[in-house]
Amino acid sequence: MYIYQLDKDIDYRRSLYELGVERGGIEIISKKMDNYIFYIKELKTPAANILKQDCLSIGAELAVPRGTVVCQNKKVDSILVANRKQLEILSKKELSQPFGLKEFAKYLQDWLEAMPKYPVEIMGVVNANSDSFYEGSRFKGTKAIDAISKMIEDGATIIDIGGVSSRPGSIAVDSTEELSRVEPILEEIYKKSLYKEALFSIDSYTPVVIKRALDCGFGFINDITGATDENVISLANEYNAKLCIMHMKGTPQTMQLNPHYEDVIDEVDNFFADRISKCIDMGLSKDQIVLDVGIGFGKRLEDNLRLLKHHSTFLKHKCQLLIGASRKSMIDHIIPTPIDKRLPGTLAIHLSAIDRGATIIRCHDVAEHKQAIMVHQALKEII
Repeated sequence: MYIYQLDKDIDYRRSLYELGVERGGIEIISKKMDNYIFYIKELKTPAANILKQDCLSIGAELAVPRGTVVCQNKKVDSILVANRKQLEILSKKELSQPFGLKEFAKYLQDWLEAMPKYPVEIMGVVNANSDSFYEGSRFKGTKAIDAISKMIEDGATIIDIGGVSSRPGSIAVDSTEELSRVEPILEEIYKKSLYKEALFSIDSYTPVVIKRALDCGFGFINDITGATDENVISLANEYNAKLCIMHMKGTPQTMQLNPHYEDVIDEVDNFFADRISKCIDMGLSKDQIVLDVGIGFGKRLEDNLRLLKHHSTFLKHKCQLLIGASRKSMIDHIIPTPIDKRLPGTLAIHLSAIDRGATIIRCHDVAEHKQAIMVHQALKEII
């Protein structure tokens, strides 16, 4: 007899299939093979006591503070530990319970339905401006087209074109200047039919620039202002384009001037819920909406790390998640590193985000990301 421990990141269903387990058994057993952990804030104490008993009855766990059983405080924070099967039971069981547990049950149901259904894609970055924070992303004219072709060859399925820097303290430009920077590239993409080889994204929040890009075959709008301009939502609807909603506190000129959050996860989550609701009301589907937590956009290092650590929280919105931390200063804040040496830190962040639900990786180094993602995936698939 020989025994070894299986890694928690293996593909459970595939492992059971290769073992020869019956189809029905695969469905039942795979749900019991992984535990999930949820932090529940300000749960009413009676609800905590009910949920605690329901968890114990099915083999799950709810950690609560001392004194909860005698309702020492009106509300408590708690930690739920359960596998997928137990979460399915709780999502039905708590629907009939009072004290806010019905809302908790609906949250679980949304979460259970929101596991990633998209393959991981790489979005390559091309900047047509001269003041973007990473010099290696700046291209003009034919050099931009050459860079785009190389990125597609290296494995990018989405190309993001921008004409205005959004780095902290960057200088805002008017729409005329922005359009003059990107239009030559847009025209070449259209003339050479490059939009048939990849999905092209316009990194802009300016309607006139976005419309010009959409007219040139683009199908993705990357809006750092989070679709606060209804004209941008209308354009996404009119052209059936994807729309990336990014969270940013303030503007690029002010966002890093002492940003503060009571709870960054809660604030970003509420922002997404509000913007998604607006987009749906204006005709977009959730398949068109992409969410970006906005690493470095009005965030301290601890905010960025928390958003990355708990990135899977945002899966409940049932939209694709984009992550863009390529060569950003958060790496330098962890270990002092010049921009041109931050690729290893970038890969570490992006692979972690993939494990937590990200399916679009916005980066400067396409070939390196393609290799890292393929090796990462191979490790997950093997038993």
